[in-house]
Amino acid sequence: MTVELLSANHAAARAAALAGRANRAGRGFGGGVYPITPQTECIELLCRQEFEKGEIVRVESEHSAMAVCMGVSLGGARAFTASSSNGLAYMAENVVSAALYRLPIVMMAVNRTLGPPWNIWVDHGDTLMLRDAGWIQFYCEDNQEVADTILLAYRLAEDARVLLPVMVCQDAFVLSHTMMLTDLPSQEEVDAFLPPLELPHAVGGKPVTVGGLDFPHETEVHRREHHEAMLRVPAVYGEIQDEFERRFGRRPADRVEAYRMDDAEAVFVSMGTTASTAKAVVDAARERGVKAGSLRVRMFRPFPEDLLATWLRGRERVAVLDRDLCPGLGGVLWSEVRGVCPGSLVQNYMLGLGGGDIRPEHLEQVLDDLLARAAAGEPRIVEVG
Repeated sequence: MTVELLSANHAAARAAALAGRANRAGRGFGGGVYPITPQTECIELLCRQEFEKGEIVRVESEHSAMAVCMGVSLGGARAFTASSSNGLAYMAENVVSAALYRLPIVMMAVNRTLGPPWNIWVDHGDTLMLRDAGWIQFYCEDNQEVADTILLAYRLAEDARVLLPVMVCQDAFVLSHTMMLTDLPSQEEVDAFLPPLELPHAVGGKPVTVGGLDFPHETEVHRREHHEAMLRVPAVYGEIQDEFERRFGRRPADRVEAYRMDDAEAVFVSMGTTASTAKAVVDAARERGVKAGSLRVRMFRPFPEDLLATWLRGRERVAVLDRDLCPGLGGVLWSEVRGVCPGSLVQNYMLGLGGGDIRPEHLEQVLDDLLARAAAGEPRIVEVG
């Protein structure tokens, strides 16, 4: 392993290249790429990599980028792309298709506010827009986690019990362009961790039809199979955590990462880099005698209802921190978390919308508001810009 100072964009590209070369004994590696701020640096670096088998294809749109990935994957090769914001929206038709074809594509999604008006800063609404597209979704807290998750995403996606695409999400600029020391494994280590892909429904050898017409009952069967595969993800992920730790000496975070939760009475629930700030505020609150804790939802799809229900059982007050907004409802994360902890006061706070910095003083205000409440109220937007 080597420790390098890398942005999360470059960490993702390097990890994807390692995973791609690991399939040289199989059908190789490829994907379609199209630039969009703030993920462009990732694909620029990836395009400069050399592969023994396969290539990265520069295309004219995000829709075509995913189409190339589907072709690469259907051919039995390992596939990767990256996108963000309106690029993901333009890609959406093929994002859904990739999942329904059960293709183990990995995509890095740099979370950015959807426009217009145009905004290039972080907001989780772009990937949460695709939460029902049938992809596994991870939300990363730092650059090391981005690199590690790219690698383990292939192991998870390509497992015969799963065969689903994976979206690895990271916060725009907070991670994408921020340099951190990142530990990258050697090619030999990645080769040992990622066996060559053997896609059972890869094309080649005889003519096949892909994406033909389904009658209603056939669709019912396919949807059930897709759902059952998603339900198997937690157990398979647990096995991959063990294997990753054996190979690389560090354990990937659980689907829900708990911080100082043993006796917590007031709990922050968040995703992405917001969790780092929440931990600092929890530490400060503990020094004042407030029993605070934090839960970070790392895997949003499949939704970790079991872990959240366990961690939140009996907690008095829960603040769900959303970096997104579903107009007319509130935060997307809150809309799913609130059903798993009956009896708790669960209040939604939307903050950092459009990329405003979420600072400790903002979460201190949230905690004060949470502790002062007699009951939960309407979802609240906290202005931090």
